[in-house]
This record gives sequence, C-alpha cells and structure tokens, in this order.
Amino acid sequence: MTKSTRVKKSVYLFLTIIGIILPYYFIFKFINTNGISEALPAIAQLFKTDMSAAFNLDLLASVLAAWTFMFFEGARIKMKNWWLFLPATLIGLSFALPLFFYFREVHLENHQ
Repeated sequence: MTKSTRVKKSVYLFLTIIGIILPYYFIFKFINTNGISEALPAIAQLFKTDMSAAFNLDLLASVLAAWTFMFFEGARIKMKNWWLFLPATLIGLSFALPLFFYFREVHLENHQ
C-alpha cells in the first residue's frame, strides 16, 4: 500500500464519520427538543420555501449522480456488493459517498 493510498483511505474514512455525525447531531437535537412525533411534519417543511426546495432538489440530483457513478464505477472495476452503498444514501449522501470511495480504494488495492 502506498502512502498516497493510505492518505486517501484515511481521508475517506474521516469524511464518512463527519458525514454521519454532523447531520445526525442536528437530527437528534431536533428530536430531543421537539419529540419524534414532530419529525414527519418537519420533513414536509423541507420543500416549504423556494430556497429550501432548491437545496433539497440539488441534494436529490447529487444523490442520483452518485448512484450513477457507483453503478458504473462498481461495474467497471468489478466491485462486489457496490449496490449496498445505494441504500446507504438513506443515511445520507455525505456518509455513503465517502464510504463508497473508501471501499473502492480497498478493492483497487486488493486487485492490482
């Protein structure tokens, strides 16, 4: 394993951890303050204004682009179980994408 590969893998793992901690900190904070019963109405508010809709549709487009990349890249390098990263985007794209990149590096490292 080269130093470059080690650094990339470490950065991807760091981004994966940050990608789950930061969003879920605010989700748990909201639930703690408002209760779980308010979570569903809050989701409806994600599209309440034009600006929030723009941000959420941008995220949706990014998820579709990431899924497309994962599909083609997973097939190109013959990565097993690449599809597991698609449902991981339900946790968050900021979690699933760097996790995919980490396992992509592991796969490439093992198949060179």
